[in-house]
Amino acid sequence: MEPDAELAGVPRVDALVSVPVHASVDAPPADLAFVDFYRDTRDGVARALALTLGDADLAAEAVDEAMARAYHRWDRVAAFDNPGGWVYRVALNWSLSILHRRRRPPRVRHEREQQDVAAPPEPDVLAALAELDVRQRAVVVCRFYLGLSEQETADALGIRPGTAKSRLHRALRHLNVRLAHLAPGAQT
Repeated sequence: MEPDAELAGVPRVDALVSVPVHASVDAPPADLAFVDFYRDTRDGVARALALTLGDADLAAEAVDEAMARAYHRWDRVAAFDNPGGWVYRVALNWSLSILHRRRRPPRVRHEREQQDVAAPPEPDVLAALAELDVRQRAVVVCRFYLGLSEQETADALGIRPGTAKSRLHRALRHLNVRLAHLAPGAQT
């Protein structure tokens, strides 16, 4: 799958790596493996990062940077248990450093024109996520949006599993309180 037009500014996969999409037998297998990885992973990681940061443009730029780094290190990155988690962590770190340089905290936008973010349909969910610290939000996104295990989440974020578990616990406690009115059987 090619990148969404909404996450534009990204060259086609065959322009990013100098291997045609339908490459000949002469193309190095590593390049073909990266092309497949890019196609299968790029948009999902960009959406997850956009949900974490609340900024789809910064997320797209960060994922593109992380994918370029993955390509240059593909022989090592491909050997990881979860190369997509590595790309997510690199993109998150890169985007947080950009935000730090801008001296402003990450923000979560609530506009509906963000078509590239698979946002929860309930605006209250986005608002509750926006109230979380970015580190807690990253754990929630990894666990529930990307579907990573506790260990994969810890690996993707470069933290210990216990740290990921405690951040998730605190985040879920906050979300449960804030979103109690959405629970089945809750009185409105």
